[in-house]
Amino acid sequence: MNSALDTADAVQTAVADSFAAWHDLVSESFVPLHVRSGDPGHFRGQLRSRLLDELAIVEVTASGHSVHRTPSLIASTDRLYYKLNLQLSGTGILVQDRREAVLRPGDLAVYDTHRPYTLAFESDFRTLVLMFPHDILDLPSGAVGTLTAVRMAGDEGLGRMISPFMTELADNLDILSGPSGHRLAHNTIDLLGTLLAAELDRRPGGAGNPHEELLGRIRRFIEANLGDPLLSPAGIAAAHFISTRHLHNVFQEAGTTVAQWIRTRRLENCRRELRDPLQGHRSVSAIAARWGFVDAAHFSRIFRAAFGEPPSSYRRAAPVAA
Repeated sequence: MNSALDTADAVQTAVADSFAAWHDLVSESFVPLHVRSGDPGHFRGQLRSRLLDELAIVEVTASGHSVHRTPSLIASTDRLYYKLNLQLSGTGILVQDRREAVLRPGDLAVYDTHRPYTLAFESDFRTLVLMFPHDILDLPSGAVGTLTAVRMAGDEGLGRMISPFMTELADNLDILSGPSGHRLAHNTIDLLGTLLAAELDRRPGGAGNPHEELLGRIRRFIEANLGDPLLSPAGIAAAHFISTRHLHNVFQEAGTTVAQWIRTRRLENCRRELRDPLQGHRSVSAIAARWGFVDAAHFSRIFRAAFGEPPSSYRRAAPVAA
């Protein structure tokens, strides 16, 4: 089985009847991992996966074992990914950033593949894993980093809505196809961003923290004005009655820069529309201009640097509308 982020737009099913086969399968399907089992002689595991745009949806059913993401394995990986787990049956323990989350059916938790983590299951279990690049999520990585290995209950808050939605994803992988499947992938990422933002607001130092409130307001302002080619740090700072130095400090503490955040969000919106069959009537340059890129040649260069190919080639690989 190829990497889950390289599979075709179809459900892929792979079964491992031995622990050695499972070790290889898991590392090939996600990111490289060390896998351990207390009873490798009696092991069975299955992965059902689907790739929708850059969202990999993987249902994992297996005997008890643990997976470990180590610094040496991280060093061999270029692109940054998040994983979000929904526990469907059994119990899992997620450890990252000196935090530990015990996950029972319905619970969710996020973790970062670019930092060490351990995920352990003592006995048979079933879980749904959503894996996606950092840069398609509308939240600074520094903010998301405070939520890794934090249990988000599936029976309270937004978890009460999002956990059942993700369960339906696991149960209906076969029908997620074509343009509707790809648009659903975008909607899923938006839902997860909303869930994580709400969790940040609930945490101590979240919504009541003036710094975090300011960052949230600035992000929303930037998102609402991405199409303005004159959007700049000076204008953003003026709109929020702060100095440009303070603005830069706010984003630095969130693990990014103002310019990088604007560019990333613009590129992600362009990437989404280039993949969207319902936007097929728009030219590449029109999509770029819609999101603030007035120089087509400059847009093509930075798009290729971000996604590995020119926007026209990226678009040709998009799903065809039925």
